[in-house]
Amino acid sequence: MKLNYVTTIAIASLFTVGFAASTYAISSSTNSNRGSSSRSAVEAIANNPRGAGNPRLGTNLHADKGQSSIYVKNGLAIGGTDPVAYFQQGRPVQGSSQFEYQWKGATWRFQSAANKELFVSNPEEYAPQYGGYCAYAVSRGYTAKTEPEAWKIVDGKLYLNYSLEVRDLWSQDISGNIIKADRNWPGVLEK
Repeated sequence: MKLNYVTTIAIASLFTVGFAASTYAISSSTNSNRGSSSRSAVEAIANNPRGAGNPRLGTNLHADKGQSSIYVKNGLAIGGTDPVAYFQQGRPVQGSSQFEYQWKGATWRFQSAANKELFVSNPEEYAPQYGGYCAYAVSRGYTAKTEPEAWKIVDGKLYLNYSLEVRDLWSQDISGNIIKADRNWPGVLEK
């Protein structure tokens, strides 16, 4: 009995020392690399093939199995950003509740009636690729949320990413990442 108690205390001590050492190592590297915090976030996403953790918010990056083919934020596709504005104005513009359209189970908002009409006439031309999920994540075999500001139009198609940093990482091999993502889409929705 005494031996089991001593063994348990010894094992617990080793775990405690190991945890303290790893915490110190993480703390030291964080303090010495303050300027690279955004790069660390990108690396965390890049090195995590399943998108298990959001480095900014501590929440899950990947969506649930069997998820919608359109990424929805606050009940709206692209969080209410007008998809046509990316093409017409070259920037993300918040849409209005006055100009809404239901497509593929999601509510899309537009800045104007003209933009709504353009979208209604040909949604595939203006809707983001991969249903608005992060293009980088889809290229790696999982899904992740996106930010409207992290966008790029390539060959007339709109691509969104998790953040500006991830968009920059994705941009290092655009054609390769698009090929990988096209191969993974839409099967990635079932993972």
